[in-house]
Amino acid sequence: MAEADPIRWREATIRAITPATTRVKSFRFDAFARPHRAGQHVDVRLTAPDGYQAQRSYSIASAPGDPRGLELMIERLTDGEVSGFFDTVAEVGDMIEMRGPVGAFAWEASDGGPVLLVGGGSGVVPLLAMVRERALTAPDVPMLLLYSVRNAAEAIARGELSARSRDETGFDLTLLLTREGPTAGRRIDRVMIDTAIECLGMPRHSFVCGSNAFVGAVADLLVDAGVRPVTIRTERFGG
Repeated sequence: MAEADPIRWREATIRAITPATTRVKSFRFDAFARPHRAGQHVDVRLTAPDGYQAQRSYSIASAPGDPRGLELMIERLTDGEVSGFFDTVAEVGDMIEMRGPVGAFAWEASDGGPVLLVGGGSGVVPLLAMVRERALTAPDVPMLLLYSVRNAAEAIARGELSARSRDETGFDLTLLLTREGPTAGRRIDRVMIDTAIECLGMPRHSFVCGSNAFVGAVADLLVDAGVRPVTIRTERFGG
């Protein structure tokens, strides 16, 4: 039964590294020992030669069962010990300690829909896994992603998400750029939430991921718009 323990640390090998945005890199690892649900995360631990350890949690971007392996998208953070390693030191072939997957912030085909996803910045990563999982296992489930990011260059998987919105019936994308273009200075507001619900229908499940302030504001807007609190799941990054 020890093999089924999600708390156990295991080693995973980096198989590919590719840039995702100006600040984010995609890391593909050997398929993890434990299956995950779309939206879950893993803990990553680095150990220095002197024994010092640094640990951080990262959401999984890949859909469950992706034959290319498990994907993490890691954003370079100022003074970030773990993200700094991945940005400047990590190479293909490196062995990285991980444990998981863990987390109740997750969706699968049997959960049904409609599903409303709201992400801020790198908070889109677990939602991306849900979008990918929908395409593979539940293309008839209505899903809408409302994605707020500072500018187009920082929008993770922008090309993929735009193509899915164009080509996949039942999936819609609203991309809000808060620091450039006609929507500069705007944040997700009640009008945007109401428009999303009008397009999607009242969501059976809502997932919100981003900074503490972002998640709190969006969750309040959803409740104000009539979304039942029990159907809203949140994941928060940062302090």
